[in-house]
Amino acid sequence: MNDDLRQRFDVLVVGGGPAGIAAACRASEAGADVGIVDENVSLGGQIWRGPSSDESHSEASRWMARLKTAGAVTLSGKRVFHQPAPGILLAEGQDGLVELRYNNLVLATGARERFLPFPGWTLPNVTGAGGLQALVKSGLPIRGKRVVVAGTGPLLLAVASHLRQHGAKIPLICEQTSRAKLLRLAIAMATHPKKLAQSFRLGKDLAGIPYATNSWPLAAHGTKALEAVTISRAGKPVTLQCDYLACGFHLIPNSELPILLGCRTRNGCVQVDDFQRTTVEGIFCAGEPTGVGGVELALVEGMIAGLTAAGRNAAAQTLFRKRDKFRRLARVLDATFTLRPELRTLPTADTLVCRCEDVPYSRLHDQPSWRAAKLYARCGMGPCQGRICGPATEFLFNWSPDSVRPPVFPARVEHLAAAPKPEQPTPAATGDLR
Repeated sequence: MNDDLRQRFDVLVVGGGPAGIAAACRASEAGADVGIVDENVSLGGQIWRGPSSDESHSEASRWMARLKTAGAVTLSGKRVFHQPAPGILLAEGQDGLVELRYNNLVLATGARERFLPFPGWTLPNVTGAGGLQALVKSGLPIRGKRVVVAGTGPLLLAVASHLRQHGAKIPLICEQTSRAKLLRLAIAMATHPKKLAQSFRLGKDLAGIPYATNSWPLAAHGTKALEAVTISRAGKPVTLQCDYLACGFHLIPNSELPILLGCRTRNGCVQVDDFQRTTVEGIFCAGEPTGVGGVELALVEGMIAGLTAAGRNAAAQTLFRKRDKFRRLARVLDATFTLRPELRTLPTADTLVCRCEDVPYSRLHDQPSWRAAKLYARCGMGPCQGRICGPATEFLFNWSPDSVRPPVFPARVEHLAAAPKPEQPTPAATGDLR
């Protein structure tokens, strides 16, 4: 590999969302030589994607300016897909392959939406809630379109607000959790004035839009594209005409890269200690991979990870109490939006569960494990490598995912072939080979 395609850093940060930006800032400000790599063409992650005038993007602008001043090297549009050897990662972009070497690594790989299969969920214009928001931020015209927003989690409200601001008509927001759980969440938020203020703003933005608890999509209908959706609303089926269904069942951590690197996980989240250190020496993790908790928690965890990776443990320790406060709220959020068992009954026999390989529910429900489903029906073997159907089958069948193998994402064969080979032991190290 050409030396121009090799870069070395004291601290390498993977992920350009709030946690990654905060980690890169604090490590660089502490004097470390820092690089931050992200697959998107610009930093910010999903939460800070695109232009906006709201408070969250004012905060994003402040952090972006701080990162620029700190002097960290930004590597945008490059997706990390392989670890050929300890201390080395390979990333692929439009301009080719880059080899990234590091002394310490901070993983801030974020989270993605969870999708659950139901009849019609593969129709055109049935999208993820955050996915539709991202499309609108990228220029998709939504003015005058009827959009039903459904699923679970606080993301639904943020998405509905954004779509309405861009001219969409929202006939209904469907939340699968109960009103009692939402009330307990509201009480817990009393000690978080900023969160309360955000909630009040969202309430004002969404005034007049029906908000139904104990409700979820039963089926999407249409011939060539979505035309209507049937909702279970307080136990009764209701069909609504719509142009889009924005549907997401909260968030799940992107833990594939940490698992590939050997980091231990529990309940799908990367295990870290008080200093955000994983179980692998020299590797830290911050933000949603350690547990979904929102922007504020991600920023604090990122700062702690960046400071510790740069050797500033004492400074990192001053942030522990602030992090613990946000973690307590994250635990309440997790309990509030736990998926209800009725959602396991949504798929019918011919409902596709694995969209990449066209695997219906009928071919999976008798399989004993995720591995068996792969061998029998190729479930999870397509381009997304189980990122969509994996969490769905984990919920539907209580399957546990297999280990992660490289490449983490699809990559060009020429780039895999160019990977540096692990050093082989010499004959002297392995004994007499006569």
